[in-house]
Amino acid sequence: MAEMVLSVKGLRKQIGGKEIIRDITFDVFAGEVFGFLGPNGAGKTTTIRMLVGLAAADAGEIRICDIPLRERFPEAISQVGCIVENPEMYKFMTGRENLVHFARMSGNISSERIEEIVRFVDLQRAIDDKVKTYSLGMRQRLGIAQALLHRPKLLILDEPTNGLDPAGIRELRQFIRKLAVEEGLAVFISSHLLSEIEMMCDRVAIINRGEVISVGLVKELMAQFADQVEWTFPEESVESAARLLRSLPYVEEVRVYPAGRVKCKMDTGKISEANRALVQRGIAVAGIATKTVTLEDLFLSLTADGGEL
Repeated sequence: MAEMVLSVKGLRKQIGGKEIIRDITFDVFAGEVFGFLGPNGAGKTTTIRMLVGLAAADAGEIRICDIPLRERFPEAISQVGCIVENPEMYKFMTGRENLVHFARMSGNISSERIEEIVRFVDLQRAIDDKVKTYSLGMRQRLGIAQALLHRPKLLILDEPTNGLDPAGIRELRQFIRKLAVEEGLAVFISSHLLSEIEMMCDRVAIINRGEVISVGLVKELMAQFADQVEWTFPEESVESAARLLRSLPYVEEVRVYPAGRVKCKMDTGKISEANRALVQRGIAVAGIATKTVTLEDLFLSLTADGGEL
């Protein structure tokens, strides 16, 4: 088993008499990229503020490398590197000058470590240029370099792809995977870009209205909604088609949608058998399509009322 780097158990938080965070529990392990997903207002930022000590939890426990954050804050937080949204740097200084400045504040960081991290984030050519000349992607890499200077075990990134173009997002995704796989870091990412999280993360926690409603491997969560089949019928036949599909022993979760669509969960190898049963009953089938379920489908199904799958 990989080392547990972050453990969150029973986290609760009230603001203005309203419970914002309700019993949040999850673990993050060394060498994995862990996604933290939820709609706006779900409680992602409040949770991150508690993880890094910017807000106090009303109940529950946060342990970093098995060190309790509340009781031994300096020791626990020394294991964390964090960037909330866009990294804030001194733009009138060079990239190197920024890293030297942060190294002095952290203490015990050698010039050799600075050079090592500059190479790791691939900023050798631009490190002596002023930060005001950097692209957003370069500033993100410089921010990650600053967060990694003190060799943390946990890297927390809040919406790291905000403002990046597709090339920048792809570059950041590859770099984050490198951190986890080659450096063994635990990387915790809050994001709303579901397609990127699907490609980047090993596991995800989905949060809605202050509660974690699902945690697991991306592939396993999506497998819960595999074998989706969408049928299309003439409008006058939809209800009778849905009734027949519900009567078949190998068909589950039949749902009727507008425009003559009926979706169900079934073994795709049984499609021809179901089609034959419909035709024999005199129900015309206008279309059959198997649905490739994405993390976005899962997210919407779990967080939105009436979400389709």
